[in-house]
Amino acid sequence: MRWLAVPLAIALGWILFTLSPLWALYDLARAVRARDAAYIESHVNFRTLRLSLVRQTTAAVKAAADQNPDLGPRERQQLGEAATGLALALAETMVTPATVIDLLDDGWLDKVEQGRPATPARAGLRIDRIGGLMPYYLASEMRGFRAVVIAIPPGGPRQDQTRIRMRLRGWAWRLTDIEVTETLRQQMAAGLARTLAKANLRGRGEQREAPAQP
Repeated sequence: MRWLAVPLAIALGWILFTLSPLWALYDLARAVRARDAAYIESHVNFRTLRLSLVRQTTAAVKAAADQNPDLGPRERQQLGEAATGLALALAETMVTPATVIDLLDDGWLDKVEQGRPATPARAGLRIDRIGGLMPYYLASEMRGFRAVVIAIPPGGPRQDQTRIRMRLRGWAWRLTDIEVTETLRQQMAAGLARTLAKANLRGRGEQREAPAQP
């Protein structure tokens, strides 16, 4: 039976490794509940998170533009480029520890007022005890050896789930990505489109008011 020792040890080691992100998830849930911005600041990769949210939002803007028959290919391209530039600028100031806490608390952003669905009581990242980690473990997906994707809430419908990605860096797991729900993504894209439209109108007004050059 000694020949079983090596594969059993490997299997046990793998199980323990797949459990390791849950401790980071538990600490993250406690930080969200306590609104501990300092913990979020040190355990979230904000660079990758901002880029991810920009990609999600601009992809929704482009999808809406592609379905608009009044826009030509050139106009769609210009709209996509403008949306990306504006989203990058907004992300630098809007994606903060407070934003992450707000999003993970109930799966929605308080800054996005329109389209908010009736949120279940446990829609956010809420783990009150160690035993509450098991549903998250069953809903987690390892992506290689250094990344894991976890659905929040673990038992909810796919379209209502927020999916977070955690990545192993050194000996610690850090939050690197938040995939928001489809409803929130569309509302974020609509808000970005409205801001872009206002900027275009303001720019046209300034051009009309500009004095003629002698």
